[in-house]
Formats: sequence, C-alpha cells, structure tokens
Amino acid sequence: MTDSSRDIAAFIDALPKVELHVHLVGSASVPTVLELARRHPGGPVPTTEEGLRAFYAFRDFPHFAEVYLAVNSLVREPEDVETLVTGLARDLAAQNGRYVELTVTPYGHHLAGMPMRAVTEALDLAAERSLTEHGVRVAYVFDIAGEYGEEAARVTLDHALREPPKALVGFGIGGIEQERVKYRDAYRDAFKAAKAAGLRSLPHAGEMTGPETVWEALDGYGAERIGHGIACLDDPRLLAHLRERRIPIEVCPTSNVCTGQVAAIGDHPLPRLVEEGLFVTLNSDDPPMFATTLSGEYRVAAEVFGFGERELAALARNAVNASCLDRESGGRLLAEIDALV
Repeated sequence: MTDSSRDIAAFIDALPKVELHVHLVGSASVPTVLELARRHPGGPVPTTEEGLRAFYAFRDFPHFAEVYLAVNSLVREPEDVETLVTGLARDLAAQNGRYVELTVTPYGHHLAGMPMRAVTEALDLAAERSLTEHGVRVAYVFDIAGEYGEEAARVTLDHALREPPKALVGFGIGGIEQERVKYRDAYRDAFKAAKAAGLRSLPHAGEMTGPETVWEALDGYGAERIGHGIACLDDPRLLAHLRERRIPIEVCPTSNVCTGQVAAIGDHPLPRLVEEGLFVTLNSDDPPMFATTLSGEYRVAAEVFGFGERELAALARNAVNASCLDRESGGRLLAEIDALV
C-alpha cells in the first residue's frame, strides 16, 4: 500500500458517515443470519458459513429477490427484528457511522405472523439500544414490497399510520420494479396518504428499469429522494430535472454489480452522476449479502474511480443534507466533516 492509499484509507475511516439506503434484512451479518438459520431450521437458508456465502452468489435481480425473501423468512419473532437493528448499529459504529435511515418492509413481518404492535415495540427498543450502546442514531423508512400489490400497500400504510415506530421518517417502495405498473393506482394512493401524514416519499426507482420508473416515482409518488436512480442517465430531460430540483439519489455501486444491473465495478456510472452535477449520496444497500460496507463503498469511490478527500467529503456532506436529520444534529455532523477536510 502506498503512502497516498494509506492516507485515503485513514481519511475514510475517520470520515463521519450517514447511511440512507440499507435494508433491515439485507443488513444482517453472516454470523447473524447463521444464528437465525440455526434457530429456525428446515428452510432454504444454509446453516454453514461456506454454504451461506455460496447462497449469496446472485445470478440476477430476481434471484437476489428470491434469496432476500428466504433470509427474510428467518425473521419470525420481535427479538429477531431487534437483533438485526442493533447488529447494524454495531457494524456502522465500527465505520464511524453516526446516523442511518433503515428500510423496513412490514409486509414481510405481517406474513410471518408478527403483530404490528410487537414489530413497532421491537423497532423502538432497538433504536434506543443502538443509540445508547453504539452511539448510532436510527430512523426508519417503511417500504412496500412492490411485487406484492395492493395488499402489501395496504398493510404497509396501515402500519405506518396506526402503529408507527417513534423514529419513522419515510415511506418507500422496493422489490421488482417491473411489477409496479400493475398496481399503479394503489401505490400512488398509498404514497399520497403517507405524505399527508408527514412522511417523506423515498422510493426505489431506476435500478432495474429505465427512466420511466423514476418519472413515476417523481410524478406519481411525489418522491423527495430516489433510491438507486442510475437509469436517469438514459434521459437528458430527467437528468436535467433531477439536477435543477436538487433531488438526491442514493447510489449503491457494489449492489448494482452484484445484482447484475452493471457488468463490472469499473463500469459503474458513479463518476458520471457526479460529473453531471447530481445530488449523489453513497450507500451500501444490503452490505453482507454483497460483501461490502458503507466504508467499503467510499473505498470503491477512491480506489476504482480516483475520488480524493474533497470528493469523498462532498458525498458525506450530501448524505447529511439529504437525510431527515434535524438541522442542529445535521449541522454538527457537517462541522465534523469540514474540520476533517
């Protein structure tokens, strides 16, 4: 390792970080998943580390979704939910992560038979523990499992409005984007109701489909941030719209490669997104499944694309400014980033 690479690695380690795009189940470390698989045996998830790492070799996005649902099926008790949240907080604390907006898919817990109130109590307790034990502030985004249609929209919205965790800040949608068009009106109505209740609209879009999905997120869901959004580069009008409106996009480079949306990490459009003047944030998505971390994504930006300290700090600032943090807390983080630079 050269002196310059040592310097940039140390800078990344010291950089205060905010994570805006990470999923509850996808954040589960290999030891945590193995613990859950052994606790709830008989399913498709391997119970050995070697088997689990092979299980995480994704052919394409539908295969990733299949694996994700298999792991999600291991989350059967409120204690499992709490374990996942506090495990993520522990992992982020080791990377100087300070704040996370964690995506939770209530419909999966509904299918597992967990009562709404029990899930919320587990999320509340986990947020408290994450802050006191690890110094990481946790907020939540409830997202619709997009391929499950009207029932998933109804259950997700019902949970968000009737039994929300204290730290619920946003409403989103994930899953297989191609399936959304069949349920367009139901999803639009759910987002309208969530926004009326004060939640921010934070959908995934433009990951595995084209610009039309991003436009639907903006026009149909009133999106205030876009998860992934890399397809915007295929539409100059959309690119200009995102740039002029300063709409943040949550970019997840390693995820896009692992799910087959980008052929190789060197082909990822992260540099172009930045060059185009977009409001880019850097995120990990499902870090253990993709053998990455939030710090690892900053290392990719530095080692693969040549981002220096100022460019990395700009990405970190963007994440703070795009987040739902209150002004005082965000200001303190920005001051830390500025002092480091």
